[in-house]
Amino acid sequence: MNSKNNIRNNCDTGETPPRRNFLKTAAVGAAFAGAMLMGAGQAQAATTWKIQSVWDAGTVGYDLFEEWCNSIKEKSNGELIFKPYPAKAVAADNNALFDAVRNGVLQGMNPFTLYWSGKIPASVFLSSYPAGPDQPHQWDTMFYSLGMLEKTREIYEKYGLFYVGPIQHDANIIHSKKPVNSLDDLKGMKIRVPGGMVAEVFQQFGVSTVSLPGSDIFPALEKGTIDAADYVGPAVNYELGFSQVTDYIIFGPPGVMSIYQPVDLMDLTVNLRAWKALDPKLQQLVEDEVRNYSQKHYLTIQKRNIEAMEKFRADGDQVTRLSQSDLEEFRRAAIPIWYNWANKDEDAKAIFDMQLEYMMNETVGYVDEEDLKAAGVK
Repeated sequence: MNSKNNIRNNCDTGETPPRRNFLKTAAVGAAFAGAMLMGAGQAQAATTWKIQSVWDAGTVGYDLFEEWCNSIKEKSNGELIFKPYPAKAVAADNNALFDAVRNGVLQGMNPFTLYWSGKIPASVFLSSYPAGPDQPHQWDTMFYSLGMLEKTREIYEKYGLFYVGPIQHDANIIHSKKPVNSLDDLKGMKIRVPGGMVAEVFQQFGVSTVSLPGSDIFPALEKGTIDAADYVGPAVNYELGFSQVTDYIIFGPPGVMSIYQPVDLMDLTVNLRAWKALDPKLQQLVEDEVRNYSQKHYLTIQKRNIEAMEKFRADGDQVTRLSQSDLEEFRRAAIPIWYNWANKDEDAKAIFDMQLEYMMNETVGYVDEEDLKAAGVK
């Protein structure tokens, strides 16, 4: 009886009965918990991209790449995560890497752009080539000021890919068992170089060229099955032990480490569907970050190169240099081969035409009409 009176009195006075009060409190608690769960779900909805580099784990290149990828989460306020993988971790070789990004198994890759010359002929002109533009700033100028980035993206879209931007790496250099002080000294040598245009130009000087994967270079030099080998720059080449199996390092004239691949560019390329699904503000972040990373990557490797050259010298290696006249002769031999590659398809020609116009501009002055006539292309 008393409890009924209490209920009635509560109703009469407008006070909430204890059971209703409990249900109201429970409902508010449930709503709050639901909001918390929803918030947690939103926090977990970050976009994650798996990106494989062609750098081997443990090299300065991969250390830099991994550090950069790991920084993206904080820079994007948790909205975008780059999960890095070293060479062969997901895709076992370059062909598999290309297909894995096209098919969305990986969302991105960090390759040497030249790797796709057999798939995308224009890519042979998206990284330095024999006696072409030989300064990093020239490549940044062509990409970011002269329209080459936009044209490259247009080409890559045909393959279901989005080319985010170039990443400055280094010059490629040759380590030799014997000194090379002129182009004449190359005659009769067996040298590991990249295929394609590079091999074709070296063959003009009596070189027997060999294509080997990076992991096979050291044993080939050690056994003497090749006389010399190109690979990347001093920092990584020292890590790979080249000082143990060669005595000489071939450079170009002062200021030019390499006459055949002086600006060996890497890039960030991503799956086109993944790129289009990304919020525009995150797209802009990624583009900006690639440019920032390019500078850091390049400058860090240049510092390591200086340190590595001291180590090469301490191990007894000597630098030999080709002359400016050698470089000019090399360019004359290369020009017809430039045109051969430019004529492979309309995209390759479009990129090359941009570059030739730049090289013939007097601010650069690498090539003039007389050079083209002498090479038989005019």
